[in-house]
Amino acid sequence: MHPMTLTVAALYQFTPFENPAALLGPLLDVCRNSGVRGSLLLAREGINGTIAGTAQGIETVLDHIRALPGCAEPELKFSTAERMPFLRMKVRLKREIVTMGVDGVDPRAAVGRYVTPADWNALITAPDVAVIDTRNAYEVALGSFEGAIDPGTDSFRDFPEWWARNHNALQGKRIAMFCTGGIRCEKATSFLVGQGVGEVYHLKGGILKYLETVPEGESTWQGECFVFDDRVSVGHGLVPGANSLCHACRMPLAPKDLARPEYEAGVSCHQCHTTRTEADRERYRERQRQIALAASRGESHLG
Repeated sequence: MHPMTLTVAALYQFTPFENPAALLGPLLDVCRNSGVRGSLLLAREGINGTIAGTAQGIETVLDHIRALPGCAEPELKFSTAERMPFLRMKVRLKREIVTMGVDGVDPRAAVGRYVTPADWNALITAPDVAVIDTRNAYEVALGSFEGAIDPGTDSFRDFPEWWARNHNALQGKRIAMFCTGGIRCEKATSFLVGQGVGEVYHLKGGILKYLETVPEGESTWQGECFVFDDRVSVGHGLVPGANSLCHACRMPLAPKDLARPEYEAGVSCHQCHTTRTEADRERYRERQRQIALAASRGESHLG
């Protein structure tokens, strides 16, 4: 029997929710009742997250989301997975659906100019354009657009400080920005518009929409794109990539990293070996033993 192909939906919508806490319970119920897993964030500025399930289950959840105030047409990216990429379903309340930590940044009021994937290559290869990857450093390490600037940030909250230090070097340039699904660029381009930058652009639908729609032979993308689920990364056509995850520190690992002496499955990798104690590693080893026992019984371990 062939495994069932699951649908993965990444979504967001900036819209004012007067009382997001009141939306949490019903949304979590419809997800669980539909067999859908993943993570959704609710805040006064809208909704954001990624969910996975059967096509019917995903559509049931999306029908519920589309009925929420201002969510009739959320930004959506679909891909597939051969196995469930999430352990559980979580719906959380947050201050922001993507955390920048700067007051007054409102993508509903002002954002950069959207550029479709079909037009993106022509923009970013223009000599007067500076291309900025707004993702975290560990995401950029797996892949990016050729010639893009890597701010080297550990968190999206660090981007405003990076811009304050580096914007003078980009004077006179048009700014093109991109991220995984588009939501971080909604905030980042809104921030730059508020800083008085004249021409700011961002990739509509993000890297995921680009990889889905632009043929590999015409692509300027190099490497794979990190995704926040157990697939770890995807490539052109949104096919799951070759990278894996260190379950001790949750950082991505390339195939060659599994041969490094610091790597122990579920216990450590070269990125966290010096930051974890032997007591930590023994706890992780016990967790791995429990995972193996659950697998031998045909069960899922949620730890």
